[in-house]
Amino acid sequence: MLATRLRTAPLMSFDLNGPSWFPFTEPAIRIEDDLDEDRYTVRAELPGVDPAKDVDIAYADGVLRLSVTRAETQRDKGHSEFRYGTFHRTVQLPPGAKDETLSAVYRDGILEVTVAVGEPRQTGRHIPVTVETVKPVRKTG
Repeated sequence: MLATRLRTAPLMSFDLNGPSWFPFTEPAIRIEDDLDEDRYTVRAELPGVDPAKDVDIAYADGVLRLSVTRAETQRDKGHSEFRYGTFHRTVQLPPGAKDETLSAVYRDGILEVTVAVGEPRQTGRHIPVTVETVKPVRKTG
């Protein structure tokens, strides 16, 4: 019985049913989003961080970028599956997002970013083509 436990104990730390076999395929910042008639909301799971110093939110060209740093606490022993370091996640805002209305609130380990959404702005336009005719040159002589 002891021999069986010693042989199988190292395998007990592997989750054979989940994505832990390929942890690099899982996003480091898990999000959910919701788009209703006039508001887009993104919620990010960020437990164990101090939002005042560990969270940075940037916006440029229709893309929201979340950057989070989770510092590892000093541990003497034990096993941890927590992820530490700096993580980034980008989210494309929907057409019509009014970036001047972006706001963020952190509550109970969840960061919620909201933005008002209206009619998409016209960013393209039709360019008319002007036709010029070349006048033939007459030779005199």
